[in-house]
Amino acid sequence: MAHQAGGQWPAPRPVPEGCEVPAYLQDYAVLVEAVPFPSLVVDHRWNVMLANGAYGTLFRGVRPHPTAMPGDNFLRFVLFHPDAAGVLGEHEQGWCLPMLAHLKDALDHSGHDHELQSIRRDLGQDPLMEAAYRQGLPHWIRAVGEAATRIDGAVRLLHHPDPRRGTTECRIVEETPRTLAEIGCTRLTMVLRDSRRPAGAGRRQRRTRGTGAHLTVVPAPQD
Repeated sequence: MAHQAGGQWPAPRPVPEGCEVPAYLQDYAVLVEAVPFPSLVVDHRWNVMLANGAYGTLFRGVRPHPTAMPGDNFLRFVLFHPDAAGVLGEHEQGWCLPMLAHLKDALDHSGHDHELQSIRRDLGQDPLMEAAYRQGLPHWIRAVGEAATRIDGAVRLLHHPDPRRGTTECRIVEETPRTLAEIGCTRLTMVLRDSRRPAGAGRRQRRTRGTGAHLTVVPAPQD
């Protein structure tokens, strides 16, 4: 399996209670590892159940973070890690707002889930993120349409650490076999494209070290 910044990726997470397919997941991990593109399996909370070496390579430069490492929970990484915009191009529009939409959808369906509620509480600790969730997100969805929140088939920008890739697009492909779906998991693969955008396109959005995920979709509060 892949390696995370500061050490190894965690071993595959425990199989959900009542699941009788641990051997299936072990074999499925071998399949995921064989894919040359970044590929991961997440549960409905976006906990990373499995991830391959290409996924680890994509995030190899990410600094340690107590709650938002890409090998632990992808949703938390997108929303809260200060290095997220250095890897996920066009971070706000391409990644952060769609993931906020998925958080809202997950809360609508599993509102009592403790992990999802924890993410929601952490959003509330940042006034800009809270405003983005409550006001900016609905405005954005009205402007771009519900289709923009979909993951399968979405084309997103990445800043790959391998200079042979550099800034490049990927198409996210969801391919979830029935057995994974039955235990509430989803597999996502980022199919990297060979073509690159012209210089200057997809400019990195860097955040100040140690700050939260501040969005420009809503104005900063006025003193």
